[in-house]
Amino acid sequence: MKSAGPNAGMGIGASMVLMLFVALVFWWLFITIQGLENTTQNFLYGAALGVLPCLASVFGFINSNKWGGFKSSMGESIFFLSAGLLTWGIGTLVFAYYNILLQVEVPYPSLADLFYIMSWPLWAIGMINLSRATGVKFQLKTAIGKIALFSVPILIAILSYYLLIVVARDGVILYTPEDLLKVFFDLAYPIGDIIILTITLLVYGLSFKFLGGFFKWPILFILGGFVLNYLGDFSFVFTVTKETFFVANWVDFIYTLTFFCIGFGVSLINPQRLNLDNLENSEI
Repeated sequence: MKSAGPNAGMGIGASMVLMLFVALVFWWLFITIQGLENTTQNFLYGAALGVLPCLASVFGFINSNKWGGFKSSMGESIFFLSAGLLTWGIGTLVFAYYNILLQVEVPYPSLADLFYIMSWPLWAIGMINLSRATGVKFQLKTAIGKIALFSVPILIAILSYYLLIVVARDGVILYTPEDLLKVFFDLAYPIGDIIILTITLLVYGLSFKFLGGFFKWPILFILGGFVLNYLGDFSFVFTVTKETFFVANWVDFIYTLTFFCIGFGVSLINPQRLNLDNLENSEI
C-alpha cells in the first residue's frame, strides 16, 4: 500500500493535537514579541505545554487498544510511546506547579525531573517495538552498519561533552555536595538522549529505504520528534547552566515542536484509517 500524506484522514485525536499545537505557537509568538520573562503568561504557557503530550497520550492509548494492545507489536509500541508522552507531560505540569504555586522560576533539579527520566526507558521500548511492527530491516551486519553502530553513539557523546562541559562549564565540573543532584541530571539528560537518538538513527537511518506503507508519515513525525527532543534537552541543560533559561523561551519552543511531532505521529497511527478487512495483507 502506498504511503499517504500526513493529513490524510487525521481523525479527531490528531486534529485536536494539531489545534492545540497551533494555539501554542501563536501564544509563544505573543510572549516572545512582548519580551515577557518570568510572568504569569510564561508559566501558564509552560503548563499548557505539559497538556500537549498528555492529550496526545490519551489518543495514543486508544490507538494502542485498537491495535490489540500487548497482543501486537504495533499496539505495544504505541502504548510505550504514549506512556513516555504521559510521564513527560506530568513532569512539565509538576514544573509548572513549582512556577505558579511555589513561585520557583527554574525548579531544577526537582520532582519534575524524575518524571522526565521515566520517559526514556518507555520510549526506548516503544521505538524497538515500532521497528518490529513496521517491518524495518536491521542493516547492522553490513560494513556501514557496523561502522555506524560504534561511531554514532560516540560522535553524539563527544558532541554532548564538548557543548555541555567544554563550552558551558569551561571544561571544569565544579560542584558542592548541594550541587551533586544537579550535576547528575546535567549528565543524565544527554546520556538518556544519546541512547534514544542512537536507536532512532541506527534502526531507521540505516533502513530508511524500507520505511514505507500507509503510516510512513506518522512514523517520520515520531522519528523527527526524538531528534528535536535531543536538541531540546541539550538546550535546556545548557541554558540552565548559563543561567539564561526562563519558561516559554526558545528552548520551550523546541519542546513544543518535539511533542507535537511525537504526539501527532502517535495520534495518527490508528488502524481505522486502513481498510480493516485487508489489514493483514497491507503494508503499514
